[in-house]
Amino acid sequence: MVSKAIRKTPPKPNKPHRGRPRRRNKSPTKTVAAVSSLIHSCHRRLIKIFSKLARIATPHKKIHNYQVLPKTPAGGATRRCLFSAAANRPLPPQTSQEEKPTIVLDLDETLVHSKPDPPPERYDFVVRPVIDGVKVDFYVSKRPYVDEFLDILSKKFEIVVFTAGIEEYASLVLSRLDRKSVISHRLYRDSCREIEGKFVKDLRGLGRDLKRVFIVDDNPNSYVLQPENAVPISPFVDDVRDGELRRLVEFFEGCDGVEDLRDAVKVYLSDGNEQGKL
Repeated sequence: MVSKAIRKTPPKPNKPHRGRPRRRNKSPTKTVAAVSSLIHSCHRRLIKIFSKLARIATPHKKIHNYQVLPKTPAGGATRRCLFSAAANRPLPPQTSQEEKPTIVLDLDETLVHSKPDPPPERYDFVVRPVIDGVKVDFYVSKRPYVDEFLDILSKKFEIVVFTAGIEEYASLVLSRLDRKSVISHRLYRDSCREIEGKFVKDLRGLGRDLKRVFIVDDNPNSYVLQPENAVPISPFVDDVRDGELRRLVEFFEGCDGVEDLRDAVKVYLSDGNEQGKL
């Protein structure tokens, strides 16, 4: 038997590359994205590892055994809510032996004026409340004589600030304004009554004798339920020569010995109308 010789053809040698071999340039963006993805992945793995270790080291406890403690209000003044379903109650009695008459003061355009960005040319301080998850800058201007006004009135009156502004904003303004803690109570929008789409400050909810209550507000809608207790004031924006608070101090200091403060309001308003006619 004759076996045929099989002729093997040797493999062809690889042809050398002409010129320099081409290197593929990696995109910087892809490289950064890859590194970022790797870091993020490592971060997640570390979190899982530490979470497991924490669960192993922590003894098991029943969550329902814990009690949520009530929050303590910050600052000298007490935050109250008059008419909400959760806290439908008046202000607490005065702590001093001699009960003082009560002055209810509005905040915006009565004691201060504020505006968001852009900032005005003149302002006294900035507050940054978080509203609907967004931090907003408010530039606040104090009404001329407001510091002296609060200090003088606190010696003879119980001071309550009642604003239709939301608490997130107004509480920050009052904390900056009331450095001496002369404001006894703070009431916000949730203590207002909404009547025909307007926020009304019903003084009956204060738990005070209305014969011994003033309300100072630039908005007549605020005191529409008790206009006989209201001492109107012109709105303040940026007039550095404004003298409204000085004039009110003179009026309030002249109310000593008046049994029903609403009678003093009548005289005050009638005198003002007569002066307006001249």
